[in-house]
Amino acid sequence: MRHLILALTLILTPAMAVAYERVSNQQSFVALISGKALSNRFYGVSLNLSQNGSIAGKAWGANITGNWAWNNGFFCREMTWGDYFVGYNCQLVEVRGGNELRFTSDQGTGDNASFKLR
Repeated sequence: MRHLILALTLILTPAMAVAYERVSNQQSFVALISGKALSNRFYGVSLNLSQNGSIAGKAWGANITGNWAWNNGFFCREMTWGDYFVGYNCQLVEVRGGNELRFTSDQGTGDNASFKLR
């Protein structure tokens, strides 16, 4: 019985899933986002990041606008969500399976959010 439980645990463990890999340069990042929207349906977020550095989208019915730039291996952005100013922050970007991006604030030491590329 222990062997069956161990086998099932190994099969169902998320560690078996494709791991995130760091996106380390702007060229790779732009190739990932080009022509796609970032979506997190749980939070009701849809974002478009243009190649020229603008951010546009919606979250929970409020508009999002802002700007981004690539700086020393990090995605740096500032934006406004409705009337709320979301300050400047540089974030670690990682990709999984070519269709999911994870952004981790404070150069990879803070909170993170994942988005599907659609």
